[in-house]
This record gives sequence, structure tokens and C-alpha cells, in this order.
Amino acid sequence: MKSDRKYKGKGKKDTSFGKKKKAYSKPKQTSAKPKANSDGLVRLNKYVANAGVCSRREADNLISLGEIRVNGKVVTELGTKVKLSDRVTYGGKSLNPEQPVYVLLNKPKNFITTTSDPEERKTVMQLVSNACNERIYPIGRLDRNTTGLLLLTNDGELADRLAHPSHNVKKLYQVDIDKPISDEDFFKIQEGVRLEDGLASVDEVGLVNDKRTSLGLQIHIGRNRIVRRIFEHLGYEVVRLDRVMYAGLTKKDLPRGHWRHLSEQEIIKLKHFS
Repeated sequence: MKSDRKYKGKGKKDTSFGKKKKAYSKPKQTSAKPKANSDGLVRLNKYVANAGVCSRREADNLISLGEIRVNGKVVTELGTKVKLSDRVTYGGKSLNPEQPVYVLLNKPKNFITTTSDPEERKTVMQLVSNACNERIYPIGRLDRNTTGLLLLTNDGELADRLAHPSHNVKKLYQVDIDKPISDEDFFKIQEGVRLEDGLASVDEVGLVNDKRTSLGLQIHIGRNRIVRRIFEHLGYEVVRLDRVMYAGLTKKDLPRGHWRHLSEQEIIKLKHFS
């Protein structure tokens, strides 16, 4: 087997790397968050209805039957009001009174993946500040100098599934290194590199350029800085790391530093995928 094959799937050249992207216009997002009264409270049936469980009338029926809990306690009184910060559950699952939002960001360098930073460094939340009124948060992390796809959402259930290693969510990276990779090291990566915290297995690896300094790496493990650590362990410096695919989502028509909402079809595929 030759080690200088081009990367994409089973040996085909990946022509998506380095293509010039089309200009992208950010869509507007309408919030479905229920408005609280001046006292900061919202009717429980409205809370349940906005969570997508059922209509308000049907929510009243669920409340009467004792199917709804607020902060762990069964509530049966119609007209009950709750805070948006209260934990409301139905069938053992927490309800979210906001419309689920799914935002895909093409992260640039020098932004950290966190919702806030005490050192006042730039965060990805600044890039999506006008994406929606709902409170969204990133799934997983990209380190400060890593660019590429990052998904942000307020759908906690989906976020947990995508982040859990048992679901084997595929991520594709373009890795640029400081010197040509040797055949020996290329095959080591194919077979898996043993690091201090265990074996780092990859799903696919291939060369992107003839200089052997740019590689495509598909991986599903999510350990901290795993891609950089693989190459550093073998004596290479990663000069550029870009995530070009995440859970089937790509950067098509999404320039660096821009975001977009997922389409309904993408959301369905993502939930089915996870």
C-alpha cells in the first residue's frame, strides 16, 4: 500500500480543501422564547406548550393528571406560574421552554471555545451574539489556534449524544505540519499512536499535497488536543489545524468567522445520525 495517496474516503483526491468560498449572508432567527410577566413568571401550561410537548389545552390536562413536575414536585393546580429558570419535567425528561436552535460556526483563530472568559479573551460567543435570542453553547471544544466547524445549540439532549464517545461522531481535519511526513510515521498514524493516556486510533488518514506537509485526518475520539498530540508525539509541529467536517456537516458556503442556522433537513439527519 502506498502512503502518498490523496485523501478523501478510499483514496480519492479531496478537492474541497483550499477552494474559494462563496459569500454568505446570515439569516435572521425568530425567537420562540415565552415572555415572562412583569413578576418574572410564566404560566406552566405555556411553558410546557413552548417546549413542544403539546398544546396549552393538552398541557392543562397533563398538569391535572399529575404528569408535570416543577423542581422535582408534582404540580396539579391549573394556572400555576413558574420561573423560566425552574426545572420542569415530563416523563422524567427536562423541558426547554425555548425553541431549539442549531448554529454552525466556522471558527477563526484566536477565539476560545467557552461561554465566558475571566481573562477577557475573545470567545466564540462573540461571533454568534446576534444569531438568536436563546442561550446557546458550543458542543465540545476547538482550541484557540484551531479553526473550523463548531456546532452551538440549546438542545441539551442532542449535545450530550454528540459529545458522548459511544456515538462515534466523525470529525475530519486538515492538518498542516512543519516538514514532510515520513512513510514510517504515516503508517504509525494509520495503525494508531500510543500516547500517555492510551492508544489514539484514527479512522482515515491521507495526503492532501505532494509536499507531504498537509494531511487529511478523520477521527472519532474526542480526547483533549488529540490531533495535535498525535503529530507532536512523532516530532512534528502542527502549523495549521482546521476542522472541515463535523457529524456530516461541512463548511460549504460558510466563510471563516461566519455562522448559519442548520436547515430542517440537516437537523433531522443530525438527530438520526446521533
